[in-house]
Amino acid sequence: MLKYLVILLDDTAVSFCHYAQTNTTPHLMPIETLKEAMLFAMKENLSVQCVCPNYKIPAEYDELLEGYDHVKIGPAENSTTYDVIVLNGLEKVEAFDYQPITSYVLRVTRKEVIQQTDVIAAMLRKANRVDLVITDVEKFKEAEFDEYKAALDRLAETLEAMYAEGKTPQLNVLIDRMMLTSMNNCGAGESTITLAPDGNFYVCPAFYDGKHESVGTLKDGLQIKNAQLYRLDHAPLCRNCDAYQCRRCVWLNQKTTLEVNTPSHEQCVVAHLERNATARLMQAIRKHGTFLAEKKEIKETEYLDPFDIRKEW
Repeated sequence: MLKYLVILLDDTAVSFCHYAQTNTTPHLMPIETLKEAMLFAMKENLSVQCVCPNYKIPAEYDELLEGYDHVKIGPAENSTTYDVIVLNGLEKVEAFDYQPITSYVLRVTRKEVIQQTDVIAAMLRKANRVDLVITDVEKFKEAEFDEYKAALDRLAETLEAMYAEGKTPQLNVLIDRMMLTSMNNCGAGESTITLAPDGNFYVCPAFYDGKHESVGTLKDGLQIKNAQLYRLDHAPLCRNCDAYQCRRCVWLNQKTTLEVNTPSHEQCVVAHLERNATARLMQAIRKHGTFLAEKKEIKETEYLDPFDIRKEW
């Protein structure tokens, strides 16, 4: 069942996920289309996320959006009015002016996480909520998984120290799994759908790339082929998994395995490394006092890729 509508306000709207934004020519969504989109969201009782480009949208767009509940996502270069701010790379992380009520998406490469963990750790002391997005998950080499594990443990040390100080920072890859009791994937094609500036629906923002077909229009509604494949119950590996923090990115799935419901080896290993690091962090924080007493201890898995288990899925 649909719960969220992602509205790309421009062809150059910032990426807040794994895919790279390659469009450089601005193409603003017509305001009439935006009006229709907001009415559609109201009728379907959907939460709205508006994704902004790297320029200030016209005042009339802001005035229209003010009449509706919505979350605004935008790039760090123009960050004064966004609920979620996207930082690409680590260049601006240290000097950025963080706000206490704002969430941040940090898009980095695997090597940036491994080699510059201290920069990310410093960011955690300034921003209340950080969603770490690795932009080249599919390029992980086997030798780099141990390095990523070590980087997660270093970030966990920072988080442990902050919780011991009475602070409550949030880092998606190390904190979310503690809070969740079921999968919290992005839900593209199932609970989330994207409306692009051309007035068409797409499975997610990454699918608005000129290579994928649209899946409907505001006028005709959604027309998703094989819609069941986007559901968790039709993902044999994922439906049995308890790395609940994994985003289960259908765009990455299709890119790496050619199947929207089947993740790559790299995605699974990364997700389980994060899950196991969360288990260790949870135990470490509990040494300093009562912490999430109602939550059960997370047991580390003996495997990192479900394909390693000799079990019928």
